[in-house]
Amino acid sequence: MLKRSATLGQSHIAGLYQRYAPELLLYIRRHVISQEDAEDVLLEVFIAALENPRLSEMSQQEQLAWLRRVAHNKFVDFHRRSIRHPSISLEDMQQELYDEDDRAPELVALGHEEYALLWTYLASLPQIQQEVLRLRFAENLRCPEIARRLNKSDGAIRTMLSRVLHLLRNIYANSEEEISNG
Repeated sequence: MLKRSATLGQSHIAGLYQRYAPELLLYIRRHVISQEDAEDVLLEVFIAALENPRLSEMSQQEQLAWLRRVAHNKFVDFHRRSIRHPSISLEDMQQELYDEDDRAPELVALGHEEYALLWTYLASLPQIQQEVLRLRFAENLRCPEIARRLNKSDGAIRTMLSRVLHLLRNIYANSEEEISNG
């Protein structure tokens, strides 16, 4: 008996789909840009219809009104999801990756290696030098503001910043020299 009522429910939904899907798709398509996304929203509408046991008890007008209301809610949900979790098509992503030479996979991997190396060098610095670099480059503060925050003189901060940047340049120069002589 349960199997028979499930089959009747599915055939009822199939009839609703044949009757109302084209109209609902046009309605959804006015609010959703891509055809594929509109079809996905339409699918969600009919999944909701499948899950509603009282739909078959409604008149045709009530069924259409219910389906339109669900379609409206589903495309609103779709827009909310796309705002919270924006997506980019695979073709656009591929184009973006390979249009710019600096985004080619091997160059991205090299960039990650250089970034990891920089973090290693920064971690080897004394805490006060790390803090000065963080305040200057991460928080974009000027030397007088850094000096106030750390209770140091402006001159001391300028000297420390200059020395630590010079030290980092030397570390990089030495590591490049080792690689080329390697």
